Amino acid sequence: MLMHSSATVRRPPVLSASTAGLWWGLLGVVAFSFTMPFTRVAVGSLSPLFIGCGRAVVAAVLAAAALALTRQRLPQGTHWVRLAVVAGGVVVGFPLLSSFALTTAPASHGAVVVALLPAATAVMAVLRGKDRPPLSFWTMGGVGALAAVVFASLQGGGLGQLHRSDLLLFGAVVSAAIGYAEGGLLARELGAWQTVSWALVLSFPPMLVLTVVAAIRQPPSGTPTEWAAFAYLAVVSMFLGFFAWYRGLALGPMAQVSQVQLVQPVLSISWAGLLLGEDLTWTTVVGGLVVVVCAGSAVRARLGRRA
Repeated sequence: MLMHSSATVRRPPVLSASTAGLWWGLLGVVAFSFTMPFTRVAVGSLSPLFIGCGRAVVAAVLAAAALALTRQRLPQGTHWVRLAVVAGGVVVGFPLLSSFALTTAPASHGAVVVALLPAATAVMAVLRGKDRPPLSFWTMGGVGALAAVVFASLQGGGLGQLHRSDLLLFGAVVSAAIGYAEGGLLARELGAWQTVSWALVLSFPPMLVLTVVAAIRQPPSGTPTEWAAFAYLAVVSMFLGFFAWYRGLALGPMAQVSQVQLVQPVLSISWAGLLLGEDLTWTTVVGGLVVVVCAGSAVRARLGRRA
């Protein structure tokens, strides 16, 4: 006779939406963390206009193939307007502005300035979505943003001394924040990878024209290393990385997941030192440490409120 135990079977814990969103967001951040160093490599011989537009063209071809193979349905109505906002921010604005900025600024410098992005994305998320973080969240996010501005000023020659490359990087941050916030919301309706794919397809015609113009003005010629860096920017930074990033933003809460990107400058600085041999100054190290502490504090504040 078989004995039936009354003990309950324990099932493995299921990740909550917030936890899963953080992990997907972190995966996207790791992919994006190579963007600044590899852009710095690519602009060694390739023009910034060609890099900013050409990577979008390559990614758009991949996106179109993925959409066609999986037989995705066309977006409807206002989806196209919102996709244009996403494309303007993350396909056009950020790649072009950051490429021009990194023709003169070191990759490590650009990485710390881009630490403003999570705070900017959180602001856009609140304006566009329904996230309402607590005061401690805004406090730590604001400290991280202030640290990035002070860092840029100190490396520019003193407080208040911002260069043209810094202004371009700040513009890139605003562009990306708008695209991230709108894309995170749209990913809940169209899907994560579908959102970035349709945005890339929508931007394909103008970016192709600009790529041709850039190629005519300065015929592209680079070393194998520079072309490899360009390939990473096109395939991973512009395409595959957004699969994970928008998935994380869609699971949300968006303002919380966006703060994970504060660890990106530390990763990028590490890659700049290891791959490019850039010197790590004390301002770079301190700035990186401050934004990491702010990231952890902001995420804990949001998680504590939800708990």
